[in-house]
Amino acid sequence: MRRAMFAGCLCLATTMSAVAQQEGWRYSPLPGEGDRATMGCALESDPDEFACLAVRCESDFSVGLYIHTSLGAADIGAWRITVDKEERGFIGQASATGYGARLAGDEAGDLEWLLDGLKQGAAAFLDPGTRASLTRNYIPLDGSLYAINTALAYCAPRLQTG
Repeated sequence: MRRAMFAGCLCLATTMSAVAQQEGWRYSPLPGEGDRATMGCALESDPDEFACLAVRCESDFSVGLYIHTSLGAADIGAWRITVDKEERGFIGQASATGYGARLAGDEAGDLEWLLDGLKQGAAAFLDPGTRASLTRNYIPLDGSLYAINTALAYCAPRLQTG
C-alpha cells in the first residue's frame, strides 16, 4: 500500500513539474498557488529548459510579477524584458513563493508597463544578460489577458456586508 502511495505521489510530482513548464498561459501549478496566479512559459519549454513569467495576487491583494526559469539562482539579478519591441530593465529579487525571483522595475512605472504589456501584447522576450544563457525565451501572449484577469480577480476589493 505504501509503495502504491509513493508511486502515485511520485507520478503526481513529475506531472506537476512537467505542467509547470508547458508553453502558453494557464493557472500556476506551483504548490499553494491555486487560482491566485497565472504563469506563461516560452515556446518549446520543457522540464529541463524553461522560461516563464508569473502574475500573482499577493496575500495583501497587491499584484506581484515573477520570473521563473530553469536557470535557478540566476533568476536573481538584472533582466531585460521586451514586449512587442519595447524593452525595459528589471531586477529579479529573492522570493519565498516558489518562483525564481520577484521582479522590481528599474524605473517608476516599469511594473505597470510590464503588466499592461503582458495583457495586451503579442510576445515577450526574456534576456538575463551576460550572467546566463537562455535559449527558450520567447513567450507568446495569446490568452494572457484572460488568464491574468482571472488570477487577479482575487485581488479585487472586497465588499463590506452588513
